[in-house]
This record gives sequence, structure tokens and C-alpha cells, in this order.
Amino acid sequence: MKMKRVFLKLSGEALAGPKKTGFDEDTVKEVARQVKISVDAGVEVGIVIGGGNFWRGRTSDAIERTKADQIGMLATIMNCVYVSEIFRNAGMKTKIMTPFLCGTVTELFSKDRANECFENGTVVFFAGGTGHPYFSTDTGITLRAVEMDADCILLAKSIDGVYDSDPAKNPDAKKYETVSIQEVIDRKLAVVDLTASVMCMEHRMPLAVFDLNEKDSIANAMQGRINGTIVTVD
Repeated sequence: MKMKRVFLKLSGEALAGPKKTGFDEDTVKEVARQVKISVDAGVEVGIVIGGGNFWRGRTSDAIERTKADQIGMLATIMNCVYVSEIFRNAGMKTKIMTPFLCGTVTELFSKDRANECFENGTVVFFAGGTGHPYFSTDTGITLRAVEMDADCILLAKSIDGVYDSDPAKNPDAKKYETVSIQEVIDRKLAVVDLTASVMCMEHRMPLAVFDLNEKDSIANAMQGRINGTIVTVD
């Protein structure tokens, strides 16, 4: 699987490392090191980051769902600002785009502007989700990947692929080398949420799931060497 333009999804929890909250700088620096290998090789990279290291969605009836989701959007922006700076320190050019105005912190999303950034070797961070409540960062990355004609969405997770059941609960769980997006939907395998899964199916956007903590897993995945599960859309 040779890829020219890839979109990488990172969870906020992954960036927090063993602390489970905030940022673990060594973890983020390692992500930056691996991404730079591919950027230097000419791969165009878009990144979406979840906000789970700061906010896990609505946890109280005292907060309305819309407001809870807005807090989550802001958490993703904080994450992208931090990770962007680590990337810059590692020698990469970066740009943060959001679907709503955010002062001088980010730039308003534009497909034309994002394409210019990619063509100049700039890593583009797509923060703030879709800009609307009730949509996750899974949907956010799928929307942007489809809109920006990405070759694949890469999902760096704390698990090494997609299984037919939870391997933490079932020692006989089977790992898929490849699985169709239709089977993901039918069996509710939860690779991404249902809205994102349907979008991937309708727009033929393949996914790859791999272990973030495996050595050089991001660098390998961006070069098309997936040691995990490929979700096909054929």
C-alpha cells in the first residue's frame, strides 16, 4: 500500500502516556520523530488528535451535551497547539486549521489553503472536530480525509489491530489481517464510530489500525507497511 497523502489519528490519552492526563513530552517527541521520517520522504501528512487527555465528554447532567462537546473541541485545539510545537522543534513546518475562528491561534479551514500547505511539505493539524456537537473526532478525521483526497486514514491505537471480540476479555479473540468496512459495520467492531464507518464505506476511504507503542509503527504505516489490520472498502 503506497501512500502519498495520509491522515493520522492520535488519541489524547496516547499523548498523555502513563500519566493518563495532560501531555507526556517524550511520547510526543517520539511521534514527531517518526512522522518526520515520512515528511522528509515526501509523504503529505494530516493529523487529527482526540481530546481525551483533558475531557471525556458529558460526564454530568449539569452540563448540556452541546456545551460538553464544545469543551471537547477546545481540548483538541490545545492538543494540536502543543503537538504542533513539538513537531516544529523537531524541524517540521506545521499549520493548525479549525472549522471556526479561534483568534490568531489557528487558521480557518480552507481546502485550497490546506492543499497549499501539503504541497509545501507542511504537516496540517485539523483541530476542533467538525465544529458541531454530536460528531466525534472519528467523524472529523473521516470528513477531512475524504474532503482532502487522502489515500488512507491511519489509526494509532493502544491495540495492535482489529479483533473479532475484545482480546482483554476473550483470550481466543481473532485478529484480522484485513477486514471489510461492511463487516466492521455489521459486526459493530468499533474501529471508528458508526457515522465515520458509513462515511468511509460510502466514500471508499480505507483505514489501517496499528499499535502506537510498537517500535517505528507510525513511520512504517506511513510508508505502507502495516503491522496491524487494514480495513478495506472494495
